Amino acid sequence: MAKKKVGLAHRVRGQGGAIGEKHGDTLVGTLRETYGPGFAKGRRADLRLDNLLKDAKCESLSEYLKKKK
Repeated sequence: MAKKKVGLAHRVRGQGGAIGEKHGDTLVGTLRETYGPGFAKGRRADLRLDNLLKDAKCESLSEYLKKKK
């Protein structure tokens, strides 16, 4: 069996080679473990990613991160 390559932010590439996206049900508290305690500052840790993106008028986590820099 081939060794899996580690992708962006330590996510694993699927068999097709694509890096998996974060799911909308990922919690802000979980994302703070990766992006630091300042991620979504002022927002509750139990807020879902899909709701955060909707509030920020962003379509993806990448877009949200770029907007907040």
